[in-house]
Amino acid sequence: MLAQYLPSPAQGRNVVIGAGKAAAAMAAALEAAWPEVALEGVVVTRYGHRVTTRQGNRVSTRQGNRVTTRQGNRVTTEKIKVLEAAHPVPDAASEAAAHAMLAAVRGLTAEDQVIALISGGASSLMALPAPGLSLEDKQWAAKALLASGAPIATMNRIRKRLSAIKGGQLALACRPARLVTLAISDVPGDDPMLIGSGPTMVEGADYRLIATPKMALEAAADATRAQGVRVEILGDALEGEAAQLGRDMAGRARRARGPVVLLSGGETTVTIGAANPGRGGRNTEFLLSLALALDGAPGIYGLAGDSDGIDGSEDAAGAIITPDTLARAKSAGLDPRAMLKAHDSYSLFSSLGDLVVTGPTLTNVNDIRAILIT
Repeated sequence: MLAQYLPSPAQGRNVVIGAGKAAAAMAAALEAAWPEVALEGVVVTRYGHRVTTRQGNRVSTRQGNRVTTRQGNRVTTEKIKVLEAAHPVPDAASEAAAHAMLAAVRGLTAEDQVIALISGGASSLMALPAPGLSLEDKQWAAKALLASGAPIATMNRIRKRLSAIKGGQLALACRPARLVTLAISDVPGDDPMLIGSGPTMVEGADYRLIATPKMALEAAADATRAQGVRVEILGDALEGEAAQLGRDMAGRARRARGPVVLLSGGETTVTIGAANPGRGGRNTEFLLSLALALDGAPGIYGLAGDSDGIDGSEDAAGAIITPDTLARAKSAGLDPRAMLKAHDSYSLFSSLGDLVVTGPTLTNVNDIRAILIT
């Protein structure tokens, strides 16, 4: 997707900066598109996402309903330095990455060009505390926001106020060089100020969206229709509590006339509050709630996962449910309703072998949910 959105190379220096779960893959795509250009710069991605472009065949294995997908040989960048840091709570490497980004754009002229590669996750991966704050302050705030159930738009507005690099401040540091931002959206509505908390978004910015949740859903819909199955796209920006959306979707699925696939995207939340949660993520919580509300309804199947391959902080992208999910759980001695209340959905699907494990996909266009009614 990236090459078609690139500007022409500058006569001066061509500096690349970037942050997010897709930053390393985007940097590799840029190098591939401009093999003769003297690129320089630095990007930061999540731990384990440093590997960039992939070669070779996709290999999938199945154990029960658990699907694990891995890639073949991998290639890394040669000109653009790739750093790794923590997500979703920043660490010292996140702060170091922010300093490295500012150092990369220092001393540029009007003859130079900066290409910023921004994707979801940048808020945590590039963390520079605002004056008067410490990294520990930002870590406390990140943990509090994650447990609060606040929507991503609210979280990123707060993150900007606590930062010395977000909310357009990185863009200001690039002046007087030309700045072009290539972004992959993972936020409902694709607001540039909210993607990674908008580090390069200022008035008049050259900001180019190269991939969005809507594009992803439309591609999934086209692939499904090619199999002769009708598709309804319910929206790419669904928000709210994951468990409540599961209940709402169950009602929609019961009323639907199959065969049809109901597709949706967006980013739900899970309000932890003062609870001591089990293991889970917003997609597995959605699915467990959906299964409970469907109560074994025949002919209805569900899949939900985070497109970056990581549902929350676990090692699964998401999971699947089938009409016999609850029956199998009870046969295994599990209490699905109690596990939902304890935010322990990952543990339930892991026990059933129903997790979907892809590893890092090296992109991030938010969550994707599919419900099949046969």
